[in-house]
Amino acid sequence: MAHKEQANAIPVRSEWTAARRIVVKIGSALLTDRDTGALKAEWLSSMLDDVAELTAQGKEVVLVSSGAIAQGRHTLKLPKGALELEQSQAAAAVGQISLAHAYQDMARSRGLIAAQILLTLGDTEERRRYLNARRTIETLLELKALPVVNENDTVATTEIRYGDNDRLSARVASMVSADCLVLLSDIDGLYTAPPQQDANAVRLDVVTAITADIEAMAGDAGTELSKGGMRTKVEAGKIALGAGTHMVIASGKVLHPLRSITEGAPCTWFLAHSDPRTARKRWIAGQLEPKGQVHVDAGAEQALAAGKSLLPAGVVRIDGNFDRGDAVIIRAPDGRELGRGLVSYARPDAEQIIGKKSAEIATILGVSRCDELIHRDDMALHRT
Repeated sequence: MAHKEQANAIPVRSEWTAARRIVVKIGSALLTDRDTGALKAEWLSSMLDDVAELTAQGKEVVLVSSGAIAQGRHTLKLPKGALELEQSQAAAAVGQISLAHAYQDMARSRGLIAAQILLTLGDTEERRRYLNARRTIETLLELKALPVVNENDTVATTEIRYGDNDRLSARVASMVSADCLVLLSDIDGLYTAPPQQDANAVRLDVVTAITADIEAMAGDAGTELSKGGMRTKVEAGKIALGAGTHMVIASGKVLHPLRSITEGAPCTWFLAHSDPRTARKRWIAGQLEPKGQVHVDAGAEQALAAGKSLLPAGVVRIDGNFDRGDAVIIRAPDGRELGRGLVSYARPDAEQIIGKKSAEIATILGVSRCDELIHRDDMALHRT
C-alpha cells in the first residue's frame, strides 16, 4: 500500500521527530569519490554535523558505514572491476584504518566519541554473539559514544557475509530496538519503476506494507562501489518493519542529509505497525524455542509484575540445558508460566548464582556480565 508523491517538501513526520534511537546507513558511493577513491570529506563533515545536532536533542545515533573496501582498493592501487575475495579482504584491512580515523577525527571535533564495531553475519544470527553485540552497542550509547558499524570484510567469507550494508543496517536496527532506520541512497526513495529507465516513474511517499507489487518496483541497479540496489533496501524494509522499526529511504547526495529529512526533503517512509519494544517481546514470546525453565519465588513474581528484571536472588530452581542468550520459560511458585525471556547466563553459571545477591556474582563467577538473570527488556510476560 502506498501514497503518491507530493510536489513540494513534505511535512516532517512524527516517526522522525519522535524517534529516540536512530540507525543511519551510509553507502560507499556517498563516502568515496568514484574516480579518485578519495574520501568525500565535505559530505562526511556535514553528515556528522547532523549527527551532532540529533545527539544534542537527546537522540541516540548508530551509523552503519560502508567504504572500507572502496578506500583500501584505492590505496592499494587495485584494478577497477570485481575483486577476488582475498583482494576485497586486503582492501578492507587497509581501508578500515583510514575510515575509522576519519570518523574519529570528525566526531572528536564535534565533541563526540566515535567507536568502531565490526560485525559478521554470524554476529547477528548466533544467539550469544548477537547478545554480546547488542549489549556492547547499548553500553556505548549509554556512555554517549557514537557507534560506527561495518561488516567485518577482513574475515567474512562469501558464505558468511551480508554483501550489502542495507540488510546489515536493518539487522543492527532490530538488534538495538531502534525507532527509525535511515537508508541514505543515491536516489530519494522508492519509485514505481527505476527512474533512470522510466521517465514516468513516480516516487512513493509512504509504504505501509511490503507487498508483491512493492517488491516488483525495486530495481537491481548497484554500482562498482555499492553492491546494493533498491531490491536490498526493500529487503531491509522487511527486516526493519518486522522488528517494529520505521524505515526511510532518503537522498544522500546532498550535504546535511539528515537535516534535509527534518526540513521535509522528498523521501519514502516504510511504516511499522508496532513499536520495537512490542515487536521484540512478541518475538521472544512466540518465535524462539525455550531451552529451559526458571522457577521464581513469590517475591520475584511480584517484582516481575511490577516491571522489574529477574535477579538471581529471586530464582529457586532452574531446569534444562541452556546457553547465554537462549530463551527460557519463567514459572511462578505454583508452576504457572509467567512468560519467557532471554537468559543472561549459561546453565553452569546460572546454577552457581541463583538465590544469591547480584553483588556476589563477580566473587562467585570471577566476572559479572550483568546484575540480572533476565533483563526486563529481554522478557515477555503474560498479562492477566
